[in-house]
Amino acid sequence: MPVSAAASAREILVRLHDVMASRTPAQAKLNQVVQIIGEAIGSEVCSIYLLREGVLELFATRGLAEEAVHVTKLALGEGLVGTIAEDVEVLNLDEAASHPDFAYKPETGEDRFHSFAGVPIIRRERAVGVLAVQHSEPRKYADVEIEALQTVAMVLSELIANAGLIDAAGAGGARPQMTATIRLSGQKLVEGMGSGFAVYHQPRIFIEHTVAEDIDAERRRVYAAFDKMREQIDRMAREAEFGVAGEHVEVIETYKMFAYDEGWARRINEAIDSGLTAEAAIERVQQRTRQRMRQIDDPLLADRMHDLEDLSNRLLRIVSGQMGTAAQLGLRQDTILIARNLGPAELLEYDRRRLKGVILEEGSLTAHVIIVARAMGVPVLGRVSDVRRQIADGDQLLLDVAEGSVLVRPTAAMEEAFEAKLALRQKRRAAFAALRDVPPVTKDGHRVTLMVNAGLRDDAAALDTTGADGIGLFRTEFQFLVSATLPQRERQQRLYRDVMEAAGDRPVIFRTIDIGGDKALPYLNTDPGDEENPAMGWRALRLALERDGLMKAQARALIEAGSGRTLNIMFPMVSEAWEFDEAKALFEAQRAWLGSRGRRLPLDVRYGAMLEVPALAEQLDLILPNVDFLSIGTNDLTQFLFAADRANPKLAERYDWLSPSILRFMRRVVEPARAAGVPIGVCGEMGGRPLEAMALIGLGIDRLSITPAAVGPVKAMIRSLDREAITAEVARLLAHPVRDMRGALGAWAATNGVELA
Repeated sequence: MPVSAAASAREILVRLHDVMASRTPAQAKLNQVVQIIGEAIGSEVCSIYLLREGVLELFATRGLAEEAVHVTKLALGEGLVGTIAEDVEVLNLDEAASHPDFAYKPETGEDRFHSFAGVPIIRRERAVGVLAVQHSEPRKYADVEIEALQTVAMVLSELIANAGLIDAAGAGGARPQMTATIRLSGQKLVEGMGSGFAVYHQPRIFIEHTVAEDIDAERRRVYAAFDKMREQIDRMAREAEFGVAGEHVEVIETYKMFAYDEGWARRINEAIDSGLTAEAAIERVQQRTRQRMRQIDDPLLADRMHDLEDLSNRLLRIVSGQMGTAAQLGLRQDTILIARNLGPAELLEYDRRRLKGVILEEGSLTAHVIIVARAMGVPVLGRVSDVRRQIADGDQLLLDVAEGSVLVRPTAAMEEAFEAKLALRQKRRAAFAALRDVPPVTKDGHRVTLMVNAGLRDDAAALDTTGADGIGLFRTEFQFLVSATLPQRERQQRLYRDVMEAAGDRPVIFRTIDIGGDKALPYLNTDPGDEENPAMGWRALRLALERDGLMKAQARALIEAGSGRTLNIMFPMVSEAWEFDEAKALFEAQRAWLGSRGRRLPLDVRYGAMLEVPALAEQLDLILPNVDFLSIGTNDLTQFLFAADRANPKLAERYDWLSPSILRFMRRVVEPARAAGVPIGVCGEMGGRPLEAMALIGLGIDRLSITPAAVGPVKAMIRSLDREAITAEVARLLAHPVRDMRGALGAWAATNGVELA
């Protein structure tokens, strides 16, 4: 009879507790366990597979052939059981044989069973076995049954580890000592260089007891831990100092909201009700969170889940009494911090004088901790795999995020080269900084407009440090992405006004919100259904025109923030001219509405479109008479033109921005725009690379919006360039393209003395 309530998990645990407390041999205990579970959930088969010598061995079963025990073995990834262990995922199938990974083992006699459910047995974040149930009738196991299996699997991990039944690595065996120099690669999250000694953010907390003796006592322990954790978070939020206000302040406030989330606390209490200790209940909920994270395609929602993971770690340390993170113990020397992931509050605990960099096993560009790290000026390298096996505490590390790598245990010669490179980079940065007040004018006297891309309040400071002409792309969605709730109009207005005030008399081009697709907001239901290609889906202007209430609120916020100034508005992902017309009409209606109520209005509103969808190039005659400016968005444009996902590492380097296809397409856009007298620029990574920027100038582009770090190198290139000469060279190459356009342009630059830093 299937389990009908969570209390059934507690009943199973009570019986398991008696088994675990007995003095019978481990094998006998496992034999009893499969009987207890099978009876409790009314399943004809219950089996336990354990990881031994790298393979999954059938250790105990109720319902399969007894002679298969210790005989049936599966490799990781082999069959349903191997797939569960390899992916650390749950499988719940009404017809097991229909699954593509199904592997029949004739000695088990399982051919008469149809339904199958299996959960990983996890020990220290690694699958060390699988608990599986089967039934002769095809049926999906109920959620409450799966939940009971997962809870039991957690208790089993303690039993089998204490009995020494699993591989030493699974039980937390020591990492073999390494002395050789190695280079590890990762994703560039926050640019910079740093050298120091490896320090792990937190020691592992090992849960020794999973079954509760007194549920009420465990609940009181959790309540006390929640109070202490919230007190810590409140104190850190009060004491955090960045020198200036910024979006990271909102990140910390969002983090506080997670700490006070009643739903999270309720799930932990429910796990305690099932019979787990406070530590095991927190870990159980954390395991669910990790499994959800592996299933989430949306990186932004996954980032929110990382905040919850961070808080779970903090709560677990408090309730277990193991409070010593590296931050609490204090950094004694220059340090490169290593963590699977970090929450923003945890990073704030570190001494910034000693913290020279961070290496994450996970991490993403949109994670909250990255926003805070950028504000702190701490370089971060993410997605570095196999860190715990490759790096030991105290190893010397040389971190170069620009190269996307870290050197572990470098030689003296490597250290010397690193220091020389760091000194050279600082010298070059000083040289670029010296160009701050020098205009970007070519050798033949042509002025190029250099602007910066931004998305946070603090980013406006780059205008003064780089001498840029303005903000050519302000991504308004960043405020929405770091917020736990929809930002109210007043809050939006305050951000836009602060940015314009920081810019002074320099222009700021605000791109209206670009959400949806791969930028889903957890608090806003923008899901049109499953999208196989979210970058080409229901997002940006398409979504905003449908959700016109969202766009109207943003329009009012921008118009009121721009009072007394010239306001520049740009609509993203315009595919057809009518979309631009409709969006502009919506803004104009809001301007008229505010004017009718006596609100102070902008002196002028200039409207532009981002050309990133190739289809718009076929409607230039329709849109050019109505726009004040155009910006080519090279990031999306490239993947749309080549049908190549720019996030796919196999395709990232295959299609070059300097290919004839890209350059010819852009020329088709530039020439009619210039003929119509419409200013046209480029915003995207392409314009921030000196060689690519040189080619764009040769096409007739005279406005670039790039990252602040790229302003100096691109300005140096411009001042060494003859515009008339590069225009002629680009025209020649496009008339008779060579396969290696990049090589040809690079050779031309070298011959003509163009500085390509």
